Amino acid sequence: MSNSKTKAEQAPRLTGANMAQYIDHTLLKPDAVRSAFDQLCDEAVQYHFKAVCVNSGWVRYLAARLEGTDVAVCAVVGFPLGAMESRSKAFEAKSAIADGAVELDMVMNVGALKSGDLGKVEADILAVRQAADSPALLKVIIETCLLTEDEKVLACEICQKAGADFVKTSTGFSSGGATREDVTLMRRTVGNEMGVKASGGIKDFDTAADMIAAGANRIGVSAGVAIIKEAKDINR
Repeated sequence: MSNSKTKAEQAPRLTGANMAQYIDHTLLKPDAVRSAFDQLCDEAVQYHFKAVCVNSGWVRYLAARLEGTDVAVCAVVGFPLGAMESRSKAFEAKSAIADGAVELDMVMNVGALKSGDLGKVEADILAVRQAADSPALLKVIIETCLLTEDEKVLACEICQKAGADFVKTSTGFSSGGATREDVTLMRRTVGNEMGVKASGGIKDFDTAADMIAAGANRIGVSAGVAIIKEAKDINR
């Protein structure tokens, strides 16, 4: 029996249909063209993905394309570095919501956290939270590959305090992506009060299932269609 089959058997509930509801179908490439976003929307509707995740400049176009569907539009904010002024992040967040986004994935100020300026980190998240208040869903990318274990815990605690709805592992544009260990740590830190999103380097069903088993309840991927097709093959 293959290793792939063994992993699939450890998560028998994850079929193609229910795996789709964990997936944020993502397109963040700077050179992505309109036809690629059309395809993103069509795939999201066809496979019933939870959301599409794009740069804020494409939100209005995607919101119009997906109007009347059950697919949410998610915009990244302060992406991919998170090092810009908080007012800029807040403006981008407010604009994205006005354009039709209902979810935001903002990048935390990693340098401020690593400098020990925890008040600045919290204020940065609060600025976005206040600019795009509930019911907009706010996920904060803490960029785990750049943090120590203690810093990951601190980051999650600050996100929780600032009113974020999710903590997210990675942008996928730095030196590493999601790991099972990080997802487990994040889930343990936030408990059941927040969501955990795993993103970065997740390209197949086994890895996605592993992240969900570790505690993720959202997966950010550009390989969503391949993952769903693989899930259907495994669960035949």
